[in-house]
Amino acid sequence: MALDKPYVVGIDIGGTNTTFGIVDTRGTILAGGAIKTSKHVEFDEYIGQLYNEITRIVEQENLVGQIAGIGVGAPNANYYTGNIEYAPNLYWMKDGKRLEIIPFAETLREKFGIPVAITNDANAAAIGEMTYGAARGMKDFIMITLGTGVGSGIVINGQVVYGHDGFAGELGHVIMRRNNGRLCGCGRSGCLEAYASATGVARTAREYLETRKDDSLLRNLPLDEITSKDVYDAAIAGDQLAREVYEFTGNMLGEAFADFIAFSSPKAIILFGGLTKSGELLMRPIRESLERNILPIFRGKTSILLSELKEGDAAVLGASALGWEAK
Repeated sequence: MALDKPYVVGIDIGGTNTTFGIVDTRGTILAGGAIKTSKHVEFDEYIGQLYNEITRIVEQENLVGQIAGIGVGAPNANYYTGNIEYAPNLYWMKDGKRLEIIPFAETLREKFGIPVAITNDANAAAIGEMTYGAARGMKDFIMITLGTGVGSGIVINGQVVYGHDGFAGELGHVIMRRNNGRLCGCGRSGCLEAYASATGVARTAREYLETRKDDSLLRNLPLDEITSKDVYDAAIAGDQLAREVYEFTGNMLGEAFADFIAFSSPKAIILFGGLTKSGELLMRPIRESLERNILPIFRGKTSILLSELKEGDAAVLGASALGWEAK
């Protein structure tokens, strides 16, 4: 990192919104903004607005010429190629055709004239945690994001694991139930994501309500509209069925973590995402399940931690951390 360029730009691309910010070496976001991803059908129009908005805040902060690099976190982004590949929620057109393989890093590099690096959002979160958060000083850890899906970033010996093709580390799609498993959004059945995501928590609650007769506050809600937030509210209010949903979810995560630890022996598994707000409702059954399922040789060696990144800033910080190594 050049001393005369002490800032980077972090960009987080989602299917609905793209957020960005200018970040210093301490992980402070000096200024930021957002544009609507879904508003733009034409890729060139999207890139044009993104360029204009970032340039505006760089000029506003008097930081022209002081940006060392740009880091991008995006669905299906490949660190090796710089491409976004077959992302189902990113629908951009160019020359009348849908773009399925998008040379995103190269496009930004040419537009801004500075180095750009890109990776998927879960790997970006891991890099952000290692640079600014709970994993500072760690060389071996696993980042698990518990949101609408289950994302993961694996760090071994200080390096993110990308595999030979750039797409390694999809721990959310490890199959947890081989027989009669739930259908996952990926098309397979029994994946961890189908059970341990916010969506999975709501699915578990609906299954319990359909197959059991016991009373529950959740029976006051339309079955198809129950969310993980509803389950949390019911559990906090003392609802036994809702609490059992968290027991089931935590048990599943503990089983998965025991297997992940056997794979890479991480110093910590760091959890991030909306589901972690449930606190001990989820963390206690995770710890108990992990203890039951872990190999004795690994017992007591891996900490289960919560992310230290602010939720509202985490995506941009994670992406920005990649900007320091952009070339």
